[in-house]
Amino acid sequence: MSDGEDSRRAPARATQGGAAICIVGAGSSGVTVAKALKEQGLAFDIFEKGSSVGGMWRYGNDNGQSSCYASLHIDTSRPNLGYSDFPIDPSLPDFLSHEQFCAYLEAYAERFGIRERVTFRTEVSAVVPAGEGFRVRLSTGEERHYRAVVVANGHLSDPRLPDFPGTFDGLQIHSHHYRTAEPFRDKRVLVVGIGNSAVDIAVDLARGARHVFLSTRRSAWVMPKYLLGRPVDQVSGFIARRLHLPTTTTRRIMSWLVRLLAGDQRRFGLPRPAHPMWREHATLSQELLPYVGHGYITVKPNVAELRGKRVAFVDGSEEPLDAIVHATGYNITFPFLSPEVFDPDRQAGRLYRRMLSLEHPGLIFAGLVQPIGPTIPLVEIQGRWIAGVLSGAIRLPDDEVRRQEVEAHLERQRRTYLDSARYRLEVDYRHYARQMSNDLQKGVAGR
Repeated sequence: MSDGEDSRRAPARATQGGAAICIVGAGSSGVTVAKALKEQGLAFDIFEKGSSVGGMWRYGNDNGQSSCYASLHIDTSRPNLGYSDFPIDPSLPDFLSHEQFCAYLEAYAERFGIRERVTFRTEVSAVVPAGEGFRVRLSTGEERHYRAVVVANGHLSDPRLPDFPGTFDGLQIHSHHYRTAEPFRDKRVLVVGIGNSAVDIAVDLARGARHVFLSTRRSAWVMPKYLLGRPVDQVSGFIARRLHLPTTTTRRIMSWLVRLLAGDQRRFGLPRPAHPMWREHATLSQELLPYVGHGYITVKPNVAELRGKRVAFVDGSEEPLDAIVHATGYNITFPFLSPEVFDPDRQAGRLYRRMLSLEHPGLIFAGLVQPIGPTIPLVEIQGRWIAGVLSGAIRLPDDEVRRQEVEAHLERQRRTYLDSARYRLEVDYRHYARQMSNDLQKGVAGR
């Protein structure tokens, strides 16, 4: 057997005979990967740090990794949200609450016999390459050997905080730790950031705070969750399908429609970004602009300095504040992987088909993407692709072709999205889903 053939087939040997595959995490990624492996007859163990399935969607999850706040609703509308073979109850609202979606995940795990396969309250504490596979150490002290490890425990649990000069005397938290607005009632609160969590939290706070300020470094395009009476993702999906348009063109059309039907966001004091909408992950909010228009929320530029009980902004203005909520994103970290095995800063965007480590092909990541489009159905396809590779139904190309695929993906990213660390996990749902589906149909993964 040639070296090239050996590299193509190595992960596929992680199949029959004992629990050959380890899955880390029983959230929305872990359970669908487990289902796909089960359907291929592959033996696996799945370990969950917490006491139930649900991952980030379980409010107050005892695994300590959930960023779920009480008022959270999902931004993907119901018909586009769920797994393909387990439709969400159509009597549920357009946008599910975290509680409703967590119940859906629980039902999915029960329906396909995944819950009974999970070892709960057991953390994976180390994954170390060993021979042809990996040595996995558990929080129980036990060590097991696996041919492949699927990392599916999420990447939104290690808060990233800005490094503003000065000090602040009031309460400061990251949005990861925000749960309800009650601790901020009657206070003057600054929310730093303008992503989906930032604007959700700003609106939630504004219902009881004395006043809310929203600080943004370069602004963002804000799209309503409804357009023409329909969820905005359904409108964009209809346009793309009916006119057979690529994602970037569809998003250009959507930006025109939003400006035509919802108005110019500058009218509300929210600057237009210097870049076009199709180059970023737009922020979805039905309520932000009306709350700004009613005077409950004031938009401010970036923070210049923290000054005790006051905060100065780069436009020269200054505000007295009681609290700051930093909705400033997350570091990508996997504590059970040493930097020698996987360094997220260098390698998170350099995975073959956004899943396989180039250095350790048996180390596979599920859900380590941020799609333009829905996440859950995309991870479902990832699960089928992973099962195809590990069962031998999909043959991998040699190392050089895998590296070429990664470079082609990175070049596509550079042409499409902003040059920012936020976009290193960005993928176009339609393009990426088509790649994986073609691999599954042909039985050969390509470039």
